[in-house]
Amino acid sequence: MFANDKSIDNLQDLFQEFRKYLELQGQYLRFEVIEKLTILLSTLVLIFILIIVGVMALFYFSFMLVYMLAMTTGSFAAGYAIIGTALILIGLLIYHFRATLIFQPMVNFLARLFLDDSNKPKQ
Repeated sequence: MFANDKSIDNLQDLFQEFRKYLELQGQYLRFEVIEKLTILLSTLVLIFILIIVGVMALFYFSFMLVYMLAMTTGSFAAGYAIIGTALILIGLLIYHFRATLIFQPMVNFLARLFLDDSNKPKQ
């Protein structure tokens, strides 16, 4: 079957090229994973910062509403009770709709990030 050395050299060259191809594919996969993890971590950091700023804003707006309610009700305790009740109701609504508000968008984002091939170059 392999009568001459030229066919053996061709097979060795083919094997060497295949090894190079596999090494390059491994490097490409590592770069792809690094890119996806960078996008994921930067998004998580952004969300974390937005949550912190949002909580601070909610804190100050809550105090503003308490003072406004205290002027209308005549009691700071009533203002704090109304705002506390409203925040608890908002928390319960978020908990009740957590699948559509939190989980599904997160699944969609991760699926687009890791499974979408539209940003890959055409071969």
